[in-house]
Amino acid sequence: MESNAPSPSCDCLAHRFGNAADGPDRARCYGSDLTDAEGQVIRPLLPVPAWFRGRGGRPEGYCHRVMPDAVRYVVDNGVKWANLPADFPPYRRVHAFARRWQVTGLLAEFHDRLRDRVREKAGRAVDPTAAIVDSQSVRAAANIPRSTSGWDGGKKVGGRKRHLVVDCLGLVLAVAVTAANVQDRDAAVPLLARLREMYFSIRLVWADGGYAGRLIDWAAEKCRLTLEIVKRSDDMAGFVVLPRRWVVEICQAQRTHGVCCSAVSAVSVQMRRLYQPGGRVRRSRSSASSRWSAWAMSRWGQQLSRRVVIQPRLIQA
Repeated sequence: MESNAPSPSCDCLAHRFGNAADGPDRARCYGSDLTDAEGQVIRPLLPVPAWFRGRGGRPEGYCHRVMPDAVRYVVDNGVKWANLPADFPPYRRVHAFARRWQVTGLLAEFHDRLRDRVREKAGRAVDPTAAIVDSQSVRAAANIPRSTSGWDGGKKVGGRKRHLVVDCLGLVLAVAVTAANVQDRDAAVPLLARLREMYFSIRLVWADGGYAGRLIDWAAEKCRLTLEIVKRSDDMAGFVVLPRRWVVEICQAQRTHGVCCSAVSAVSVQMRRLYQPGGRVRRSRSSASSRWSAWAMSRWGQQLSRRVVIQPRLIQA
């Protein structure tokens, strides 16, 4: 039975069949809030509550549009959960909602579907056939545990290292976070294995000299991937744009400095939260790789959704 409240302002399940219509409507006033077009994009991706399927539980009392707005506010502004503005639902309910997204893998699915639409919009096939891998060491806060941080002797940076695989448009395919003392070729073994499992269509991966050596033979034998090393020539002087590698280099730099571009990911806000004190993400004992991936996807999904809604036919697809 649908809600008895007259003319609900939202057509989400919590308004139609739950108790969300009994509360006041929230006015969207933040830059991270979903627009109406973005709401139509993500609506089919939202999970159906257990109580709606007859599996018990209390009908939800908060709008399904407001909860993503609250999660995106945390990710976009880098605040603690407890510091959510008063116009959002209680932060414990919002965190439980986001945690449910993460456990069920919804954030990754949400990101992947939007990335596929962006590739289609750019005239590319949904399944990529080539990728670029790179890593970057980032300083960690003083209270980061030693078990998850280290010292990168080459870059003279103490902290953690992020390993990123992007397609030729700079869209994220896979990501992992390790201690800074982990060598690139060692971290690339599980990363490339996961890349092969997720995207069987990929045949070629470009990388820098840090991935040379036995990793090339391992990738060809175990993953059936051609790992091509793009080296810098000895006669080059000063800054030179290297073929293919520039895509992931720009992606890494723009995440670090918080600059958004139409061809690269914009997940710098949550990346900073991972290395700075005060965030729920930092305190978690779970894997750093999966933890960062899920939260980065939510920020990246925000940028992708705003690129997809430019073309209405993609929303209806």
